[in-house]
This record gives sequence, structure tokens and C-alpha cells, in this order.
Amino acid sequence: MGPWSRVRVAKCQMLVTGLFVLLLGLSVAAMAVLTYFGAHFTVISRVSLERNPYEAMHHWAFSVGVSLAGLLTLGAVLCAAATVREAAGLMAGSFLCFALVFCALVQVAFWRFCKPTQVEDAVLDTYDLVYEQAVQSPSSVWGQKLAAIQDTFQCCGKQSPFSLLGDAEAGLCPGELAKREDCLQGVRTFLRTHLSIVTALAGLVLAFTVYAMLLSSFLWAAIRSGCSLDHRGTYTLTPRARGRWPREPSISRYSQAAPRSSTPEMQAFDDHLGCRGRADGLRWCQHN
Repeated sequence: MGPWSRVRVAKCQMLVTGLFVLLLGLSVAAMAVLTYFGAHFTVISRVSLERNPYEAMHHWAFSVGVSLAGLLTLGAVLCAAATVREAAGLMAGSFLCFALVFCALVQVAFWRFCKPTQVEDAVLDTYDLVYEQAVQSPSSVWGQKLAAIQDTFQCCGKQSPFSLLGDAEAGLCPGELAKREDCLQGVRTFLRTHLSIVTALAGLVLAFTVYAMLLSSFLWAAIRSGCSLDHRGTYTLTPRARGRWPREPSISRYSQAAPRSSTPEMQAFDDHLGCRGRADGLRWCQHN
């Protein structure tokens, strides 16, 4: 495969990759909005506590998601425009966007590897605080907040370490509510499912980001070196001396012949110009 074919294939792959990156950026934005405004996360983050371990993480996750979505969308648009217009500056801008996304995802992956249960622990700690306040005063506003959490997660209460619930704890799940799933287990199951989807999406974004970085760097080098699909060569203008007309190609000129001179000097001059006499009195001269 020649260099022109490799550049052509890389351009097609760049356009397809940019489309997938754009779709992934929209998916990341949708996931960030769902995480921030979703009922399961909102009911936990809106708990008014002196120390809510999940509230700060809730805002941080939304900010990171929106930033990644913006960088992915910008990188996809820039790489598509750079591929079509063959602009090295736009291609460098798309590479920078993809590099920033790559660095952010590496940081997120490192954080998840070091602290895999931090989100889960923060949500469960918030639920425990609300549960303790509701047990102490069931008729207060804490009882209403606990009921909202349990209705959202379709769970009720939590298992007692002594397998026996006190009257206050048993009163939080009366009748049919007692048949619901334990809230600690329900919250843990929901969070693990949600984080599995987020992890899979982050893996796809990371893979496409790395591939887009490789393609953008290759196309940037190709554009800088002059390899493109539309311009098969370079055109240069030959400088000419000021005040001189460009030399025309060899043409035949006819001039009115003067009486042919018989002097040796004029004969040598005519021979030098390539003039030939004709029977009708004209001279035919050819300039090389």
C-alpha cells in the first residue's frame, strides 16, 4: 500500500472514529445528567446533614462527566473539520482534546482502582445517618426523608446485627413494607449496576480516544509533509527578470523580405536567424 492509499484510509478511519467519539460524548453527557438529576442519586444528595459524604462526590461526578462530554464533542468536530479541510492546526486541536480526555480517564481509572467502594460507602453512610435520625424521632422530618429514600430504591429498613428489630425500627417498615428488600442490599445492588455501566462506557471512550490520538497524529504529520488526497503535487512559479516578456514557444513568423543582400555579413546574419528566402519575395524565419 502506497503513501497516498495509507493517507486515504487514515482519513476514512478518522471520520468514522470521529462519529463514534461524538456518539460517546453524547452518551457521557446523558450519563452525567442521569447521575446528577436521577431520582436515586438526587434523593441521597438532597439530604440536609451537617456532613453529607455523598454531596461533594455528586457534584464532582457531574462536573467531570460534563467536561469529558464537552472535550469529546469538541475533539470529534475538530477532527472531522481538519480531515475534510486538511488543516494541520485543527488536527492539532483535536489531538489536544483527545489527550486531555485520555489524561482525565487515566486519573479516574486510577481512583477507581485505589478506592473501588468509595461511592458505595458514601451513599450507604448517608443512608445510615438518615436511618439513625429517623429511628430516634420517627415522626420528624427525618422519617419523611427515610420514607422517600426507601420508596425510591424500593426497599425498607436494614437488617439488625442481632436479627431482632426494636419497636422503633420495626415501625419504619409496617405491613407490606416489611417484605421489601433490605435497603443496604438494594442500594448496593443499584450502585454496582450503575457503576458497571459507567465503567464499560469509560472503557469504550478510552479505547476510541487512544485510537483517535494515533490517527490524528498520523494525519497531522501527513498534512504537514504535504501528503493529501486532493493535491498530488506542488506548483511553483518560475521567477523572470523585470521588464522581460516570457519567451514564447517556437513559432513560424513571416516577414516582408527586403532585397536579399549579397554581402557576406548579411548572409551570415540570416543564416544565424534561420531565415530562408522564398520565391514570392518573402523570408521565412524560425526562432528556437
